[in-house]
Amino acid sequence: MNVLAIYVDVLFMKELLIDGALLLVTAWVRGIRAVWYRILGAGAIGALYVALLLVPPLSFLYTFAFKFGISLVMLLVAFGFGGLRAYGRNLAAFYAVNFIAAGAVLGFYYLIMQQGSLALWQGLQFIEGGVRTEFKTGFIFVGSTACVGLYIARSVVVQRREKALIRAHVAQVKVTIEDREYECEGLIDTGNQLYDPLTRTPVTIIEASLLEADLPSTWLKRIQESEVDKLIVGDSEETFVWQDRLRLVPYRGVNRGTQFMLALKPDAVTVQFNGETIVTRKALVGLDGGQLSSDRAYRAVIHPSMAERSGGA
Repeated sequence: MNVLAIYVDVLFMKELLIDGALLLVTAWVRGIRAVWYRILGAGAIGALYVALLLVPPLSFLYTFAFKFGISLVMLLVAFGFGGLRAYGRNLAAFYAVNFIAAGAVLGFYYLIMQQGSLALWQGLQFIEGGVRTEFKTGFIFVGSTACVGLYIARSVVVQRREKALIRAHVAQVKVTIEDREYECEGLIDTGNQLYDPLTRTPVTIIEASLLEADLPSTWLKRIQESEVDKLIVGDSEETFVWQDRLRLVPYRGVNRGTQFMLALKPDAVTVQFNGETIVTRKALVGLDGGQLSSDRAYRAVIHPSMAERSGGA
């Protein structure tokens, strides 16, 4: 009688290496800096799941819902959430990498096995000069998933190129107001031509949440609800220490009429880009109540004049 011995520790380590490799490739495809202990933790979750499949009472783990849930947890541990859109892209990239890896393994198997390639044609039957096909479900599933994987992979590559293009225009920006400094990553946007119409002062836009600690408690909500005109005239029960620095900047929103953005007059805006440091003192900082980047790649939109040496006056 043949006895099949399975070493759980060997199986666990093998799956840990495979899952870790797939997560690292996913991080590379998405342009995410991989944190080794997060990748190790996520890989351990996947390896533990495979090891638990050997326990007969845990047969419910074979369900699609549970498998999909495990992949969601692994991605959450490996890369964090970072917003629904970024998380969805991580999920798509992860499955694309898995599909491509599985297809490569399957193709290599049929390449080196002499009888393997014949197995694809075992479903063909020649009857009275005609051909009837009876492909197995497994082959159809593999072909379908390979097509889906290629489509997702193409989308991921396009997204990676777009992200690389954005990263090439991301700089470090620091806003200085008296003794306070606010730093974040900012996108140098040549399409941002927002100026104060009265003084022709360029406006860099930052997320209002960066200043949340220094803003009155109700102001962030009012900024999000575009009720900024009431704030600048002091229509608030809470006082703001920098009330004299407040400005209203008109702008035209997408598919909307003229609106107003609440802005602050800082002491300086410092931009570090391509090894250069540019300090602009004639500047305004507009406060945006939302999230400027879905994946938090940047939290400010820098006026292009503030990234030019001539703008440092």
